[in-house]
Amino acid sequence: MSKIVASNHKGYRDYSVIESFECGIELKGSEVKSIRQAKVTLNDSFARIEEGELFLYNTHISPYAEASYMNVEPTRKRRLLLHKNQIEKLEGKLTQKSLTLIPLKVYFNDRGFVKVELALCKGKKLYDKRDDIKRRETDLQMRRMMKNIRK
Repeated sequence: MSKIVASNHKGYRDYSVIESFECGIELKGSEVKSIRQAKVTLNDSFARIEEGELFLYNTHISPYAEASYMNVEPTRKRRLLLHKNQIEKLEGKLTQKSLTLIPLKVYFNDRGFVKVELALCKGKKLYDKRDDIKRRETDLQMRRMMKNIRK
């Protein structure tokens, strides 16, 4: 069972998820300790492919207090770990359509490794967001009605 440390609520709201991937992340020791304390922010973060490697940008991992001089910059770019053929497939999809790579979650897997759920997303228009709100409200009304019928 994995322990979710941080999730990107903006990513779910502003983008429609097409496909998601689980990938590892290259971290320093003090960053792992900060993540264990849930001091991670995924707001405005994104991933980009550069020279055949996948990098994560704008993810803020707060400095670990007890690490002193071993701390690194909180918003540095971090390498994401995927197989080469997976990166090539992603690169092909990104160049074809107007898609972006956005991290949705940071979590610890069963073995205790930090993982990032990365999603291939397409930006939502304002009317798409309104449709989602309508759908959510109708689902809520249906659940309330079903609950009242059961009583």
